Amino acid sequence: MTVTLNFQVQEKDGNLTILPISINQAIIAGWTGRDKAAVEKHIIELEELGVMRPVSTPLFYRVSASRLTQQPLIETSGTESSGEIEFVIIKHEGNLYVGVGSDHTDRKVETYNVTVSKQMCEKPIAGDLWRFEDVAEHWDRLELHSWINGDEAYQTGLVSAMLPPLELIDLYGSNRFVDGTAMFCGTIAAIGGIRPAPDFRFMLQDPVWNRKIGHGYRMKELEIVG
Repeated sequence: MTVTLNFQVQEKDGNLTILPISINQAIIAGWTGRDKAAVEKHIIELEELGVMRPVSTPLFYRVSASRLTQQPLIETSGTESSGEIEFVIIKHEGNLYVGVGSDHTDRKVETYNVTVSKQMCEKPIAGDLWRFEDVAEHWDRLELHSWINGDEAYQTGLVSAMLPPLELIDLYGSNRFVDGTAMFCGTIAAIGGIRPAPDFRFMLQDPVWNRKIGHGYRMKELEIVG
């Protein structure tokens, strides 16, 4: 399955380049923290929701590329799903691009099958990208922020909490990370614990070039009748 999304590439000089990208391989990288204590904290967060511990870290889950969306509204089954911010690495025509998205996940399904829970929900992604080469030298200074219920802080931290992009690509298999691949690269702990909300807003910020990429969406809950 292939999905074509229209992105704007934010250039260092402030100009925008329109870039349609066809994505045919979507990967959700889990348990990607550099700090093993932080990884353990996130594992405990999920254990409290009934999610079994991973057999190893990191893990690379596959989802359909058709789950990627830039729409401001997604539909979810019931009320037990939630978003989480992740930086995203996309390969297109041999070049790497950096974006930001939400690994929206059904938490109830996650308690018995993490892979299925990832496939259950759409994966919102912001419409802007940066060239990886433009941020590689100051990568660890990039900031992640998310909010729920309007302006309630939900997550905040640095991308340095996760393994660097090139290391994740190498662990996944650089020969498999081909053009048309998008990888969600892991998340940071939620302030006050993982919980659902009717809306989710997220942002990747670059303090060196003084720019940001963001997106927000709302959930429409579909009734579970059986």
